[in-house]
Amino acid sequence: MSKKKKAINHRKNEITKGIFTVLEKNPKKSFNYKQIASQIGINDAHDRNLLIKRLVQLKEKKRIIEETRGSYKALAPTKKYHTGTVDITGRGNAYIIIEGFDDDVFVPFNKLKKAFHKDTVEVYVFPKRNSKKLEGEITKVIARNKTSFVGIVDLQPNFAFVRPTDFKMYTDIFIPKDKIGKAKNGDKVLVDILEWPDDRDSPIGEINEILGKPGEHNTEIHSILAEYGLPYEFPVEVERFADSIDTSIKSEEIAKRRDMRNELTFTIDPKDAKDFDDALSFKILENGNYEIGIHIADVSHYVQEDTILDEEAYDRATSVYLVDRVVPMLPEVLSNNVCSLRPNEEKYTFSAIFELDGKAQLKNQWFGRTVIDSNERFAYEEAQYIIENKNGNIPSDISIRGNAYSVSKEIVEATLTLDKLAKLMRKKRMEMGAISFDKVEVRFNLNEDNEPEGVYFKESKDANKLIEEFMLLANRKVAEYIGKQKPTKTFVYRVHDEPDEDKLMALNGVISRFGHKLIFKDKKSISESLNKLLEDVKGQKEQNLVDTLAIRSMSKAIYTTQNIGHYGLAFDYYSHFTSPIRRYPDVMTHRLLQHYLDGGKSPKAEVYEDKCKHSSDMEYLAASAERDSIKYMQIKFMQDHQDQEFLGVISGVTEWGMYVEIIENKCEGMVRIRDIKGDYYIFDEKKYAIIGERTRKTYTLGDEVVVMVKNTDLIKRHLDFALIGKNE
Repeated sequence: MSKKKKAINHRKNEITKGIFTVLEKNPKKSFNYKQIASQIGINDAHDRNLLIKRLVQLKEKKRIIEETRGSYKALAPTKKYHTGTVDITGRGNAYIIIEGFDDDVFVPFNKLKKAFHKDTVEVYVFPKRNSKKLEGEITKVIARNKTSFVGIVDLQPNFAFVRPTDFKMYTDIFIPKDKIGKAKNGDKVLVDILEWPDDRDSPIGEINEILGKPGEHNTEIHSILAEYGLPYEFPVEVERFADSIDTSIKSEEIAKRRDMRNELTFTIDPKDAKDFDDALSFKILENGNYEIGIHIADVSHYVQEDTILDEEAYDRATSVYLVDRVVPMLPEVLSNNVCSLRPNEEKYTFSAIFELDGKAQLKNQWFGRTVIDSNERFAYEEAQYIIENKNGNIPSDISIRGNAYSVSKEIVEATLTLDKLAKLMRKKRMEMGAISFDKVEVRFNLNEDNEPEGVYFKESKDANKLIEEFMLLANRKVAEYIGKQKPTKTFVYRVHDEPDEDKLMALNGVISRFGHKLIFKDKKSISESLNKLLEDVKGQKEQNLVDTLAIRSMSKAIYTTQNIGHYGLAFDYYSHFTSPIRRYPDVMTHRLLQHYLDGGKSPKAEVYEDKCKHSSDMEYLAASAERDSIKYMQIKFMQDHQDQEFLGVISGVTEWGMYVEIIENKCEGMVRIRDIKGDYYIFDEKKYAIIGERTRKTYTLGDEVVVMVKNTDLIKRHLDFALIGKNE
């Protein structure tokens, strides 16, 4: 920008401040431009023209009122008290997120009024001063987000303190002697906050559960679950109820269902899967088309409404997948046995059956309850071998049976045909604007003691995509079947809003450093350029960074009764029907679909909307716990690599340092700004960089650097790196 333009902008800003100073000082009076000019000392023609122009612009933007022609007045004072959600920063201050506000409201630590992270609060917003950021103070805690915290016991003779491990929890918790129980000094515990009197510096709590000694594997995994309020075992009464369910297959129940026990049917799942909640059947029809059944475990047959089993499943809402275990939504007797579509066992299922032609065009569909008897169980690796080699002679190194074996010719032909149809459906989906997110997933090779011996990356191949496409087909068509009915019926949708354009612009700024760009001409061009970006970065050093930032630029998918479509999949209607063993919304979908197939009336949407919100919230907590468990295992893995240099990519930059992700194993740690030698470095938010004040040396997002492990903290799940230097 030229000096002249800078000077004009500076003067314009000064005049704007002057306008608001005059109008807000006398909010009940109106002023013309001459009166305002006089009060702020404008006496030349150039500044007077700037003032007149600015008054018109502010009126058009509805920031001031033109009461009579050429006479202006301040807007009526706005409500100062608002309700919002607390976001505590690493330094103990907070931002309050208020719906409808463009900017979050900054609240310093001394004005928190004892509010915790994610609490719902009332906040007083100060009048905006000189266009600085919004500031306020919390006046009341309306609702606590949580009152249970994980922490370390500091035992004293007549009392104890618990120091929370969550860095966003800024205070320790006082424990009276009679509330300590059997906890010992240094134990990791779950503590419930009972009260926080006005005259006390710390809240008063009670130790609810002893999790174990810090650093021990089970202690840390149970701590992760406890931090998010997720259970790791079922109540005894729920287990007993599940064990008492009649799980036998009865002829009178089969008579009510479509009998598909003689159809060629098989499952394809991860090799270490314990539950198989979906199966595919395949048949060539006389007209040459294909009848393909997507068969889903009929969980709703066993999990009846208004039972303690249903209440527990609803409370959990989802299974939680940690690095070393699964915390299931349903007790094992159901999830791994009765509802698992194991081979050569008759099972009750809920099915979506489609007739497709050779071009994957849908010709017919049917939904309803069925009974199946699966012929085979495959791992993805085995199905992939069939697809790649066009034969069913599975070698021993691929086989989950531990020895080489042969698959029938019928199953080979079915697998190859399903693969061909899946690829046609995927191609069509991409042409419609679907986004192809194949983010690298980190997995660990664990020994018998759950120690990480190696890191590997889960890759989505044709076999995975085959299953994915047919599950997407079932989910979409079930949602479409209900969603298009008139009058509108209550249903559970999985929706995904369009991305925020500001976030996409920020993403574009980052990827431009690597020679990529997004095209913003229209919705289709955004989707196409996003897909091109995700394809172009595959195998590149910046892949995981770009994948992560692209996902963050997207809206979050949620459950709701209000259908707005699914942007990422490019579907107008979408639901979750295919995983009721591990997701409660799928159970609700099954129940509603059967209710409507039986001619039932639409239930109240409000009831299901509340259940959808709960399911979305629990999904978020489960995903957070899963991320924390991966972080924990990454730190455990890096403990054995203290003296090794690693090549990494700067994946984040903040005022306190930069995050670096190691390229070979995706472990992420922090290089603290105060630890970088040779200069005093400052954070430049606009450039996503930290810059040396004297040398002007710059470390920016996406730069390659060499690092070593400086410190590993399993308890706080934090990894610190020492910076060796740039990879130049």
